[in-house]
Amino acid sequence: MLLEISHRITYSYSKQVFFEPMVIRLHPRRDPSQRVDKFIMNIDPLPASITQYVDQDCNNISTVYFNGLHNSLSITASSLVEVMRVNPFNFIIVGDESLRIPVTYSKYDSLILEPYRKRRYNSSKINDFVNSVVEESGEETIAFLVKLASRINEDFQKVKRERGSPITPDKTLARRKGACRDLAVLYMEVCRSVGFATRFVSGYWQDEESSEESHMHAWAEVYLPGGGWCSFDPTAGLAITERHITVAAAADPAYASPTSGAFRGTGAKAELLYDISIHSR
Repeated sequence: MLLEISHRITYSYSKQVFFEPMVIRLHPRRDPSQRVDKFIMNIDPLPASITQYVDQDCNNISTVYFNGLHNSLSITASSLVEVMRVNPFNFIIVGDESLRIPVTYSKYDSLILEPYRKRRYNSSKINDFVNSVVEESGEETIAFLVKLASRINEDFQKVKRERGSPITPDKTLARRKGACRDLAVLYMEVCRSVGFATRFVSGYWQDEESSEESHMHAWAEVYLPGGGWCSFDPTAGLAITERHITVAAAADPAYASPTSGAFRGTGAKAELLYDISIHSR
């Protein structure tokens, strides 16, 4: 499936400010499940320079530098991506230690995956929720991951929150609702509590059942020996489909955000607007 994405981000300021270097993560990832046929990014005002590289999570990064003072910043990214994700379970897990809950990894994998296995939160609420999912799904790895996505989808109200970091899993469990990034962080923390390595993913999702405007979407990746980073979307309640486009992934959500940066300007107030469109071709 070919998906065309247009993503425009506009920052406006109440007075002129100086932009510190900005990190931009809007280039879709290239991997066996998706191919980037086109990517064009336009920035206004014109940057003084741009550096590009691939980071430790294989994200395509642009760092943008500016001169002078400005009262607005606009970033427009246009992408054409062919998604080839037909069967998300087309792999065989390698190693008996990863077939059942709690999961363990080989010595080498454990060393490499340590940042992705470290729990950020420690809560009895998380532990109780984990136990209920294990009870329903059994201790088989794939069954647990699928059931966890399904449970979050069924039991939690989905809300839209345009700004702000993900809330803690404890709060999400208490409120029984959350934005996609909140549900992704809950999914990650539950997985980490039983040994899985997980990453936070930002990207796009063409939700055919929704008539609302498009937004950036978030889900989780789980590392399975023999399958690599496998994606599960607790908002949709399933493994990701051909209508998901991965952009960036990281152990910490902050390092998968579309942009990261700061400005200098005493008393200046900032406003953020964005517009995203996703079309099939």
